Amino acid sequence: MAVDISIFDTIRPSHFLSFTIPNPNPNSFLSSPLIRIAILDSPLHPANPSFSSPPTPNVAAMVVPKHRESDWLFSTESGHLQLLLTYSNIQRLILIGQQPVVNGPGSSSIYRRPIDSDSLNNLEMTLKPLVIALSPKICFKNRNLEVPFLSYEDSVISSLILEKCIGNFVGEMLVEDVETEASSQGREFRRRLRFKRMPNLIQTEVRIVPQTVFGLDSVEIGGNNIEFNPDLGVLVHVYLVPMVASLALIGSSIEERVQSGLRPKALCLGVGGGALVGFLKTQLGFQVVGVEVDEEVLRVARKYFGLEDGDFIRVCVGDGMELMQRLACGDSACEGVVHSDPGFDVIMVDLDSGDLRNGVSAPPLEFVRKDVLSAARSILCESGIFVINTMPPSRSFYELLIHDFQEVFPELYEIDVGNGENFILIAKALPNASSVSDCENKFLQKLRLAISGAYMDSIKRI
Repeated sequence: MAVDISIFDTIRPSHFLSFTIPNPNPNSFLSSPLIRIAILDSPLHPANPSFSSPPTPNVAAMVVPKHRESDWLFSTESGHLQLLLTYSNIQRLILIGQQPVVNGPGSSSIYRRPIDSDSLNNLEMTLKPLVIALSPKICFKNRNLEVPFLSYEDSVISSLILEKCIGNFVGEMLVEDVETEASSQGREFRRRLRFKRMPNLIQTEVRIVPQTVFGLDSVEIGGNNIEFNPDLGVLVHVYLVPMVASLALIGSSIEERVQSGLRPKALCLGVGGGALVGFLKTQLGFQVVGVEVDEEVLRVARKYFGLEDGDFIRVCVGDGMELMQRLACGDSACEGVVHSDPGFDVIMVDLDSGDLRNGVSAPPLEFVRKDVLSAARSILCESGIFVINTMPPSRSFYELLIHDFQEVFPELYEIDVGNGENFILIAKALPNASSVSDCENKFLQKLRLAISGAYMDSIKRI
């Protein structure tokens, strides 16, 4: 089908179009006979301080990294949107790459980061006339025929997709092993769970270690039939460590419970791969109830991420909000899980909205209702805390979130994760005084050894 190039003359908010054309100059970077062009206009309208004429739109192009053409981030409209929204001043983003290859059943998909930067620079010069033709003419009213090429960089050195599957609730997902750039000497291998509906977000990430290997020099993702095991003793996902650090606020009450011969109790809403659930049980001695809305996610967690149901971990399929409300009413929310006295020491919530249109990634908007928050408070013990991972789209939204929490909980704290996106909100069921000194508190000592003490020290009251 022929494309009418005049449709690119103006910015049309949220308009998306993709098509293929013959490769004008096959080279080592773009070697396929066809290349895929994808064009997306921003849903956001640029500010126009001068009402006499519309502002000149900012247009940019990006060459899709070689061997990552099938990655959801580059091959889907939602992934394209996430890329575009990372650049606040761009109104049109043009993606150019090889046509994605659809792998058949049983075939592997291995990515290794290319090193040839000269070919990419030459390719961008070759593609310049095409990019200009796909840009609004108003961009060149001053005869400045330049459209910048953006580069995509992340920490992935190599990756291998282990499985793609579909959940009834979350939709299509994949599990992949990756090697990432290590912050210190050595090599770092991770296993990730990702959902197609949020292509640029990692739902679960755990460290993996190769089986029966005497040195890492010979280890390659997808090579030599090397198998990896998840390391459940460490948290690597960026916001899970500060979520666990929130337990410092109730270290005294947890120590009292441990000294009386009882395990502290945690309710985790949103299990994903189970990294948080497993860490609370194995490293901190919690009795944990996990709730996950999608049964297929739990299957993946058990197969690839080391999630194990046992005496002190109970995982059930269900809606987290509904479960809390049923527990608050005294009903059995899932098999063997009932509200008891005392209640949970901590409720931890890690749920995303899955809706890119409102820009809110976490928590879902429907979760932050007074009846839901009141139910959460009612099933906590007197010294309990409610901990939630948030990714607010704006400061005003975050302040509204804080206000909603303060209407239900008497004390509210936060931890800034430090990545510019995530903030951990910590709400206390009741103000309480400590009866165990920190120097005598073995739980706090264990917590500080298990995670970064820096997050424990950065808890701030709001």
